[in-house]
Amino acid sequence: MITPAAIVAVASSAALVILGLALILTVWRVVAGPTLPDRILALDMLTGIAIGFISVIAVKTGFSLYIDIAISLGLVGFLATVAFARFVLSRGNIKSPPSAAAAKGGGNKRRAGGKTR
Repeated sequence: MITPAAIVAVASSAALVILGLALILTVWRVVAGPTLPDRILALDMLTGIAIGFISVIAVKTGFSLYIDIAISLGLVGFLATVAFARFVLSRGNIKSPPSAAAAKGGGNKRRAGGKTR
């Protein structure tokens, strides 16, 4: 007969393996993310994975103080995500650089002497 402690031990070990795989894939997304919002979302996911790790360790060891740490990490992670989102939104208000045609001097512009380029 399988004891409940053995089931918890096997389940927590499996959860740690799955969380480890998720951590590796998420770190890859942070490094290789094509856009800034992708990276921000991956950082938020890393916070969730860290909360999962802390919670599984709390169940595995029976030390309930880890749950309080996981809850506080969740609050801090949420605030960090909101701050990153506000940063991305504020970047959108900056005027875009001049277009490529204007930067190359495209079009016929008159000089002071009346000559065209």
